[in-house]
Amino acid sequence: MQRRTLVLMPAALALAACGFQLRQQPELAFRTMYAGFKPTSPLGAELRRALASSGNTRLIDNPRELSQAQVIMDVLTDQREKVVVGVGAVGQVREFQLRVRFRFRLRTPQGRELIDETELLLQRDLSFNETAVLAREQEEDLLYRDMQSDIVQQVLRRLAAVRLG
Repeated sequence: MQRRTLVLMPAALALAACGFQLRQQPELAFRTMYAGFKPTSPLGAELRRALASSGNTRLIDNPRELSQAQVIMDVLTDQREKVVVGVGAVGQVREFQLRVRFRFRLRTPQGRELIDETELLLQRDLSFNETAVLAREQEEDLLYRDMQSDIVQQVLRRLAAVRLG
């Protein structure tokens, strides 16, 4: 045990000395944000959780509290798509393409554009076999969640680049 500590200690000191630190939630320049997500939006729910875990920005959901928001995110498109991209010789589906499309803009309540209209589109290919339908449904759900998490992280990085002043 003591030998392992002696071996790991120099490595830990070297990492600390080089400035290495784990990725943290970005620091946002605003404290309140209104986002026009639909109540059933999984992407909206994940963004809400990410903002709550950052601890410094509160997402306002109620349109009646719009006056309290420092910035407004206009959600223009928030959709999931499933498109057939491959069929077999007898016309059976062999491959799908899953897409998550999110389009938004960020502005102040006075109308000043902070982030111009931006579209984020992620897609994944999913092979299909009718003998493993249940497994493919689970894989589809996992792929959608992965794309959704990726989009939320991209949105957070864009929000972190905003300066109100």
